Amino acid sequence: MYKVIFAIIVTIASFLGLQAQEFQGMAVYESKTSTSDFKTRMEGNKDMTPDMQKMIEERMKKMFEKTFILNFDKSASIYKEEEKLDAPGQGGGMRMMMSMTGGGGTYYKNVKEKSYTVDKEFMGKEFLVKDSLPNLQWKMEGETRVIGGYNCFKATAVRPASKTDFRNIRPKKEDATTKPADAAKKTSILDELDMPKETVITAWYTPEIPVSQGPENYWGLPGLILEVNDGKTVILCSKVVLNPKVKTEIEAATKGKLTSQKEFDETVLKKMEEFRDMNQGRGGNGGMRMRIGG
Repeated sequence: MYKVIFAIIVTIASFLGLQAQEFQGMAVYESKTSTSDFKTRMEGNKDMTPDMQKMIEERMKKMFEKTFILNFDKSASIYKEEEKLDAPGQGGGMRMMMSMTGGGGTYYKNVKEKSYTVDKEFMGKEFLVKDSLPNLQWKMEGETRVIGGYNCFKATAVRPASKTDFRNIRPKKEDATTKPADAAKKTSILDELDMPKETVITAWYTPEIPVSQGPENYWGLPGLILEVNDGKTVILCSKVVLNPKVKTEIEAATKGKLTSQKEFDETVLKKMEEFRDMNQGRGGNGGMRMRIGG
């Protein structure tokens, strides 16, 4: 009970402080996705040399370990991957994969209007995805912890898994009932992967920064979300700067073909099916290969 009262007092005091000025903040997030499932599969592949395995692990690290910047005010935010020079060999294939692992484009959230806009590049085309923010039914938990000097409270929610976010996929486990004929039918990389229907989200937010913002499309809590964990990906805030001297324009991107999230997902899945069919037509020894390098 004391913790709840304390949180309310802190929230009110912080909110009054924000009202007294043109508030803006900046938060740095480190995103890391577990690749243990794929490493286990690679270790069991007799056709893969240690050098090949090392190369793939290094490229997967670049895709699944990233730094993002969140600039926010009382009602809106922009979330974007920290700009880095592309390393040699990071061509279109790498950029496409990165755009499907949480990167690529500027993610604009307006919590007042409950909408988001994000620009995405896919297969050489620019898209402007605009849709409603997910309605996450947060459950307030009793646990607390300190992150970066801020008192944080735990909240959980269940949400459908995105079929076009590669961070959700994992190698499909073989079982004893799999027949040789069934294995021969596996001609697509999609057949080797498993996708959960829903994910359990654990978030830690601080009422000391009373904005309903967070990384990616997470929002809806009475304080800035400093950490999110969906079981595969952990996004942790490593730095917060309130009222920085240099202000950032918090505006949505405007370039690209306007589309909804559903339409964009359908476009991505359709293109992946075309890849599969094309490789089947070539008799492609193992089916679709998504090159992570160009």
